[in-house]
Amino acid sequence: MRSIKKIHKAEYRPIADLVTYSPMPTRSLDHLDPFIFLNHHGFQTYPAQNRGLPFGPHPHRGMETVTFITAGDIVHMDSSGHESVICQGGVQYMTAGSGLIHSEVSSTDFKKDGGDLEILQLWLNLPADKKMIAPNYKGLQKAEIPTFELDGGKVKVQQLFGKWNETEGAFEGNFPITLSTIYLEKGGNFEKSIPKDENIFFYIVRGGLTVNGEEVNFRNLVEFENHAGAINVEANEDAILILGHALPFNEPMVAQGPFVMNTQEQIREAYDDYQAGKFGTWTH
Repeated sequence: MRSIKKIHKAEYRPIADLVTYSPMPTRSLDHLDPFIFLNHHGFQTYPAQNRGLPFGPHPHRGMETVTFITAGDIVHMDSSGHESVICQGGVQYMTAGSGLIHSEVSSTDFKKDGGDLEILQLWLNLPADKKMIAPNYKGLQKAEIPTFELDGGKVKVQQLFGKWNETEGAFEGNFPITLSTIYLEKGGNFEKSIPKDENIFFYIVRGGLTVNGEEVNFRNLVEFENHAGAINVEANEDAILILGHALPFNEPMVAQGPFVMNTQEQIREAYDDYQAGKFGTWTH
């Protein structure tokens, strides 16, 4: 088995009336190269006539976002002209690259009627030679994402990036990465071997799991040692898990606000370029 190094509990960081937890970065874990940030919004139930998600227009450069909608919906708009409404079970993948402005808010129907909401956003770093690639966006509904089953159907895997059990991921990344959303019924289990050189991102969204013999509950991130061995997972109750792995870049990283670059000078350039209107025009 691949040894557990540490279990990191997500810290509570509410944003207005939005319940938010984050396991990374925290005092105990800065990042897991190239996985650099996670916000877990919800689970919560909004009343009718609510304001919805508070993420109006804001810029990004030098990184990517993967957004998991496990309850509710999200409206994406950006300065490159992309626009979509993704609902429960869907996933968004946005490459900020050289820079864009985007907003992530709730649909008109959700703000009118209310309902359950749970959305997670994971930030991925970009390697130095791809920091300034052209921005891009792709949003997929649940039915559009390749899914396969393990353990007689007790484990359902949404394959987002990379390949697992001959199933190719829905998205093509800008560097080699494997990423899945895994839905487990109580008693469901699976085992996966991951190359020892790759860093593992393992975050429990809902429920409780036994991971390599250790019980871990939701809103916890499991950090693993880098040596050979498998990960064995069994669900103690119905659960949702985000599991990813990738080789670290091992490059300098400077993260400030919405920008993730390699040097402080590049961060200054990002702010200058944004203020000079080089991230596109917001016309929504």
